[in-house]
Amino acid sequence: MQQEWVRQLLAWYKENARPLPWRDTPDPYRVWVSEVMLQQTRIEAVRPYFDRFMQELPTIRALAQVPTERLMKLWEGLGYYSRARNLQAAARQLMDRYDGEMPASYEELLALPGIGEYTAGAVASIAFGIPVPAVDGNVLRVMARLLCCDRDVMQPVVRKELTGILRTMVPADAPGQFNQALMELGETICLPRTEPHCDACPIQSYCEASARHCARELPVRAKPKERRIEKRTVLLLIRAAAEGRQVLVRKRPPKGLLAGLWELPNAEGWYTQQNMEERIRQYGLSLQSLFALQEAKHVFSHIEWHMQGWCVQVSGDTPETAGKWVDSRELAEEIALPSAFRAYSALLPVLLQE
Repeated sequence: MQQEWVRQLLAWYKENARPLPWRDTPDPYRVWVSEVMLQQTRIEAVRPYFDRFMQELPTIRALAQVPTERLMKLWEGLGYYSRARNLQAAARQLMDRYDGEMPASYEELLALPGIGEYTAGAVASIAFGIPVPAVDGNVLRVMARLLCCDRDVMQPVVRKELTGILRTMVPADAPGQFNQALMELGETICLPRTEPHCDACPIQSYCEASARHCARELPVRAKPKERRIEKRTVLLLIRAAAEGRQVLVRKRPPKGLLAGLWELPNAEGWYTQQNMEERIRQYGLSLQSLFALQEAKHVFSHIEWHMQGWCVQVSGDTPETAGKWVDSRELAEEIALPSAFRAYSALLPVLLQE
């Protein structure tokens, strides 16, 4: 027999679910791509990316066959680029093993590259109607408050216990709606830290944390480690060529932070003007002019880049190992620069037209 709070949650979701492009149809491919894009990314940011991605890569076959550089360009600005690489790796496995279809099995979904328990649960329940939970941060928060769990929800044993309890509650006749309803509740009402809108919650009367007036203190999470601060100098090296104005970009190493992506030349530390002039000579270029740009910051999960920028007008050429000179068209259509450099890459359309 379905629990009363589950019925009330489903009724609330039916009336209040936000219209989102990936909810138009429970197509497994669309559900999968949307769930991967939504990992650690806001819905508002994902919408235009999802629409553009689906327009250009509407099938698993198209995703498997798209050149990696084009895939990175479609993903440009979403961050966590390993997600895109794993999507393509999984798509290629699906072509090899399942003739381009997603398997209607939680266990087989879980075996694909980049698909963890949450994504497998979301695709299995929403697209295939399999009664399994899909537990992300929003759902963990809802469950911790519903059950008044005062242990650290990020501890694997606690997460496993909460997932096990939730597994017994997933309704067999509406698993996808149930999982989406919990996510929707966490994203719109059962908000983090001190902002839960308990008075608007459809299951408030069943919530132990609300009854004990401790919802604002839950869920319990261990204090994260402080991020390491790293100062970096970013260079906009610009030259006038026969083809027009160009900027130098280079590839990052194949492993590590932002692995294999294009970037603006940069180095650890903050450079003085004298340092800059020495650096330009190392590139084998002739300095024409330079001026400082604004400082910027980008936050990764474990590190913060505190950046200063320099716009440097140069002449000459560089060895191939130094990078690649690209114009505004290539930059707009082919080269994907990580959002870590957005404060400086945003200046390039103007600088390359001068």
